[in-house]
Amino acid sequence: MKLSILMPVYNEYATLASAVKEVLDVNYSCTFELVIVDDGSTDGTRELYPSLADDPRVVIKLHEKNQGKGAAIRTAAAEATGDYVIICDADLEYSPAQIPSLLAPVIAGDATVVYGTRTFGSHNAYSYLYVLGNKGVTTIANILFNCYISDLETCFKLIPTELYRSLDIKSVGFGMEAEITGKLLRRGIRPYEVPITYKARSREEGKKLTWMDGVDAVAILARERLRPVPRAALARSGRRS
Repeated sequence: MKLSILMPVYNEYATLASAVKEVLDVNYSCTFELVIVDDGSTDGTRELYPSLADDPRVVIKLHEKNQGKGAAIRTAAAEATGDYVIICDADLEYSPAQIPSLLAPVIAGDATVVYGTRTFGSHNAYSYLYVLGNKGVTTIANILFNCYISDLETCFKLIPTELYRSLDIKSVGFGMEAEITGKLLRRGIRPYEVPITYKARSREEGKKLTWMDGVDAVAILARERLRPVPRAALARSGRRS
């Protein structure tokens, strides 16, 4: 088994080097690669890539213009050579050291798709409204698809590469998180969830998500719920999670 860790980057000069080091230092239970896609950074982030390119485990791709997180992940997924993909942002809100906990149920044969479910508390949440928005969007997904998931917007989504590509994610921004989950649930695939820790950064530290992204997520979920599932997609993906 090989894991492809997909890292979208946009103006992360302050955290990129540390994020890459944390990813590479983890003791994974399989071989891995780190696929970085810089989505048009303008803050000096691109000056860091020459020092990272010497590691054979690191693949770097550049977008000349900012297109959005979804677009960066689409480029990264196309470059991935692993059997599984997982997204790991460069902002240090998520700890790469917890990725092996998502791999464990896959290796044990208990799951195909695994989500890292965040716990929110006063010490790690960006704001009450942010947490409330995440819970609201997740609740809407549960109602629309008659399921129960705990954290739709989590960045840590471990998915077979072939399955991810078959989802054909179109959202270029943060709406990709809702689109991934909506398309999985529409196919009858229920993610296996494992708890992870999380540390939100502030707007001053570079947090980019806004309330409009929540509105967009709800619209995407409704669209995916109403759209019929192609039989070929059901056959490819199966229903075990």
